[in-house]
Amino acid sequence: MDLFSFPKEIQLDMLDAEVYYYPGFLNEKSSDSLFKHLIESTPWQQDSITIYGKTHLQPRLTALYGEKDKTYAYSNITMHPHFFSIELTDIKEQIELFTKKRFTSCLLNLYRHGNDSNGWHSDDERELGINPVIASLSLGAERIFHFKHKTIKNLKQKLVLQHGSLLLMSGETQHKWLHQLPKTQKKIGKRINLTFRNIA
Repeated sequence: MDLFSFPKEIQLDMLDAEVYYYPGFLNEKSSDSLFKHLIESTPWQQDSITIYGKTHLQPRLTALYGEKDKTYAYSNITMHPHFFSIELTDIKEQIELFTKKRFTSCLLNLYRHGNDSNGWHSDDERELGINPVIASLSLGAERIFHFKHKTIKNLKQKLVLQHGSLLLMSGETQHKWLHQLPKTQKKIGKRINLTFRNIA
């Protein structure tokens, strides 16, 4: 059964980047079902992260799924993948069919409330290769996603990531731009983000 049907495409106006946003990529029923399944069945973990010599717990929960031995390392954390579940394999194949790209790994982030966040960073780790393609599926509460150019300080962009939406980042995006999901003081529910990538 198809989970999506020709979603609307929005290309963000960003220099040195290729970023496309697809609201309603998954229909509401499929989004609700996948969100519930992931909340209940994912082996979430909370790792300590080291930034600028200081170590603290990440303000979110994570889980890595992927092919055997395809570890993913960032900020002194090395994550070992769980095997793709039936549900994750299904959505991975749907996204691969839609984007015409292959993905070997999926990093899940669970933002439990408005205090959970993900600071400025780019997905430019060596194992992701040159000009990596990142497909990011959002489920649950809406959050505002920010971009800023690495060298041209006045170049910024932001958008609201909706339940069931897909964000596709490719080209030089990870080499030229940073992105973040900041904290919010609004009373807000849980959000899950699935970032599909190809680890060499």
